[in-house]
Amino acid sequence: MTLPPEPALRPAASRGPGLERCHSSRLFPQDGALVLRTSRRTDRFPVGGTGIARAVFVDAPGEDRERVGPTLPGSWGELQLQDRNGALIGRFDVEDWLPESSTLPKRSVRGEQLLSRSGVSYLLKTAGIPLHTVRDRNDPLVASGGSGAVMGPGNVFPYWYWGVRAAAGSTWFAAFTAVLFSDTTAPWLILLLAATAFVAPVARLALRAWTRVRLGRHAPDVRERVGPSPAPGVGATVRFCRDTEVRVQDRDLVLRDLGGQEYWFPLTGAHAVTSLVRVSDRTGAVFGVELRGPGEQMRAVFPWDLWFAGETGADGWARLRRATGLTVSERRMNGKAAWPRGPVPGLRVLPESGRAARRMSRFPSTIAGVSSTAVMAIGSVFSVIQGLRITEDHPGPALAAVLLGAVGLVLQGMPYAAHQLRSLLRLDRPAPKGRPLRKDAA
Repeated sequence: MTLPPEPALRPAASRGPGLERCHSSRLFPQDGALVLRTSRRTDRFPVGGTGIARAVFVDAPGEDRERVGPTLPGSWGELQLQDRNGALIGRFDVEDWLPESSTLPKRSVRGEQLLSRSGVSYLLKTAGIPLHTVRDRNDPLVASGGSGAVMGPGNVFPYWYWGVRAAAGSTWFAAFTAVLFSDTTAPWLILLLAATAFVAPVARLALRAWTRVRLGRHAPDVRERVGPSPAPGVGATVRFCRDTEVRVQDRDLVLRDLGGQEYWFPLTGAHAVTSLVRVSDRTGAVFGVELRGPGEQMRAVFPWDLWFAGETGADGWARLRRATGLTVSERRMNGKAAWPRGPVPGLRVLPESGRAARRMSRFPSTIAGVSSTAVMAIGSVFSVIQGLRITEDHPGPALAAVLLGAVGLVLQGMPYAAHQLRSLLRLDRPAPKGRPLRKDAA
């Protein structure tokens, strides 16, 4: 994969199908244009002339949206790209291009700090686009007409998955309504009901396979991998020692938690991380390491007892310093001040319980959350019920409907059961002392 010129914006951290965005999606200036590259396409937005003439940063929170399932949080702040007449060319929510935004409370970073930390201010400066900041969505500078292109990093779930689920779901609902309210027992309608319900768990398994294949194709070149070396007694598990890591790549430092979520921090460009700061108390006991960016912004932390206090910790710390080439310094804290102050990536990289670890590491669900899972289960159960209902008059279609419903339930429950059993029997058990669990272990 060809690396884009700097400064390039990195997407917000993601995992599962959304991890492909971290690998491939970038927004960067090139040859008099802003270029948006995602896994699906590359779009160019010319700067100057009839193209982009100015950027307007709307430094105001967007409204949260209520719906079935989890509430969709509103934007931290929107950047609009306009032509010289104020018409909207493109727009994006700035937090979509901030690697650690999923860890931070909404609007905990705002204004110039948000633009600087995400790299947006450097992007606009390099592209020669004047920036205007407003703090009222009714300001005259805010474009009100036209939608403009959405210049985000792309969807977490692929379009084909949404299309298949939408088509199957709408067909199932229509068949379900007909069966339920007309009290019909037409075998073709029962089969249609069962077949469309069966599509959902099959599509889910196909998505898992698709994700594995796609991520394998976009595997980045890695200069160094540093896994955790926890101190005895901190509660480290097999899963934590195996799956958590820091990767040093050509242009990025990547923190990966045990759930597979990755935070990509730039190592090059004006918004790159700049230093590693080892923090200790007045007695010299080390708390951890801070990853800092321009202006001493704290981007991530590495608790010392989880990463560098074990048998191979000294080697891991040395390899991390050498591979990143970042400035390393020491800082001592006075008094009993909390470290670090506020949420930051890496602070709770080890979940408090095995249950939390299992919830964090299972394959991600859609924005509908458990509602989607419940509907899938109800669809399969209803297929079995309706198949049994027509057994006497139509034994062939009845058997097919029952089998589709039963197999659908198995396909839906099998990944969850396998994840739970594997976690309980091995991954969430205490890490064995003295046995390396990673290929990069010393």
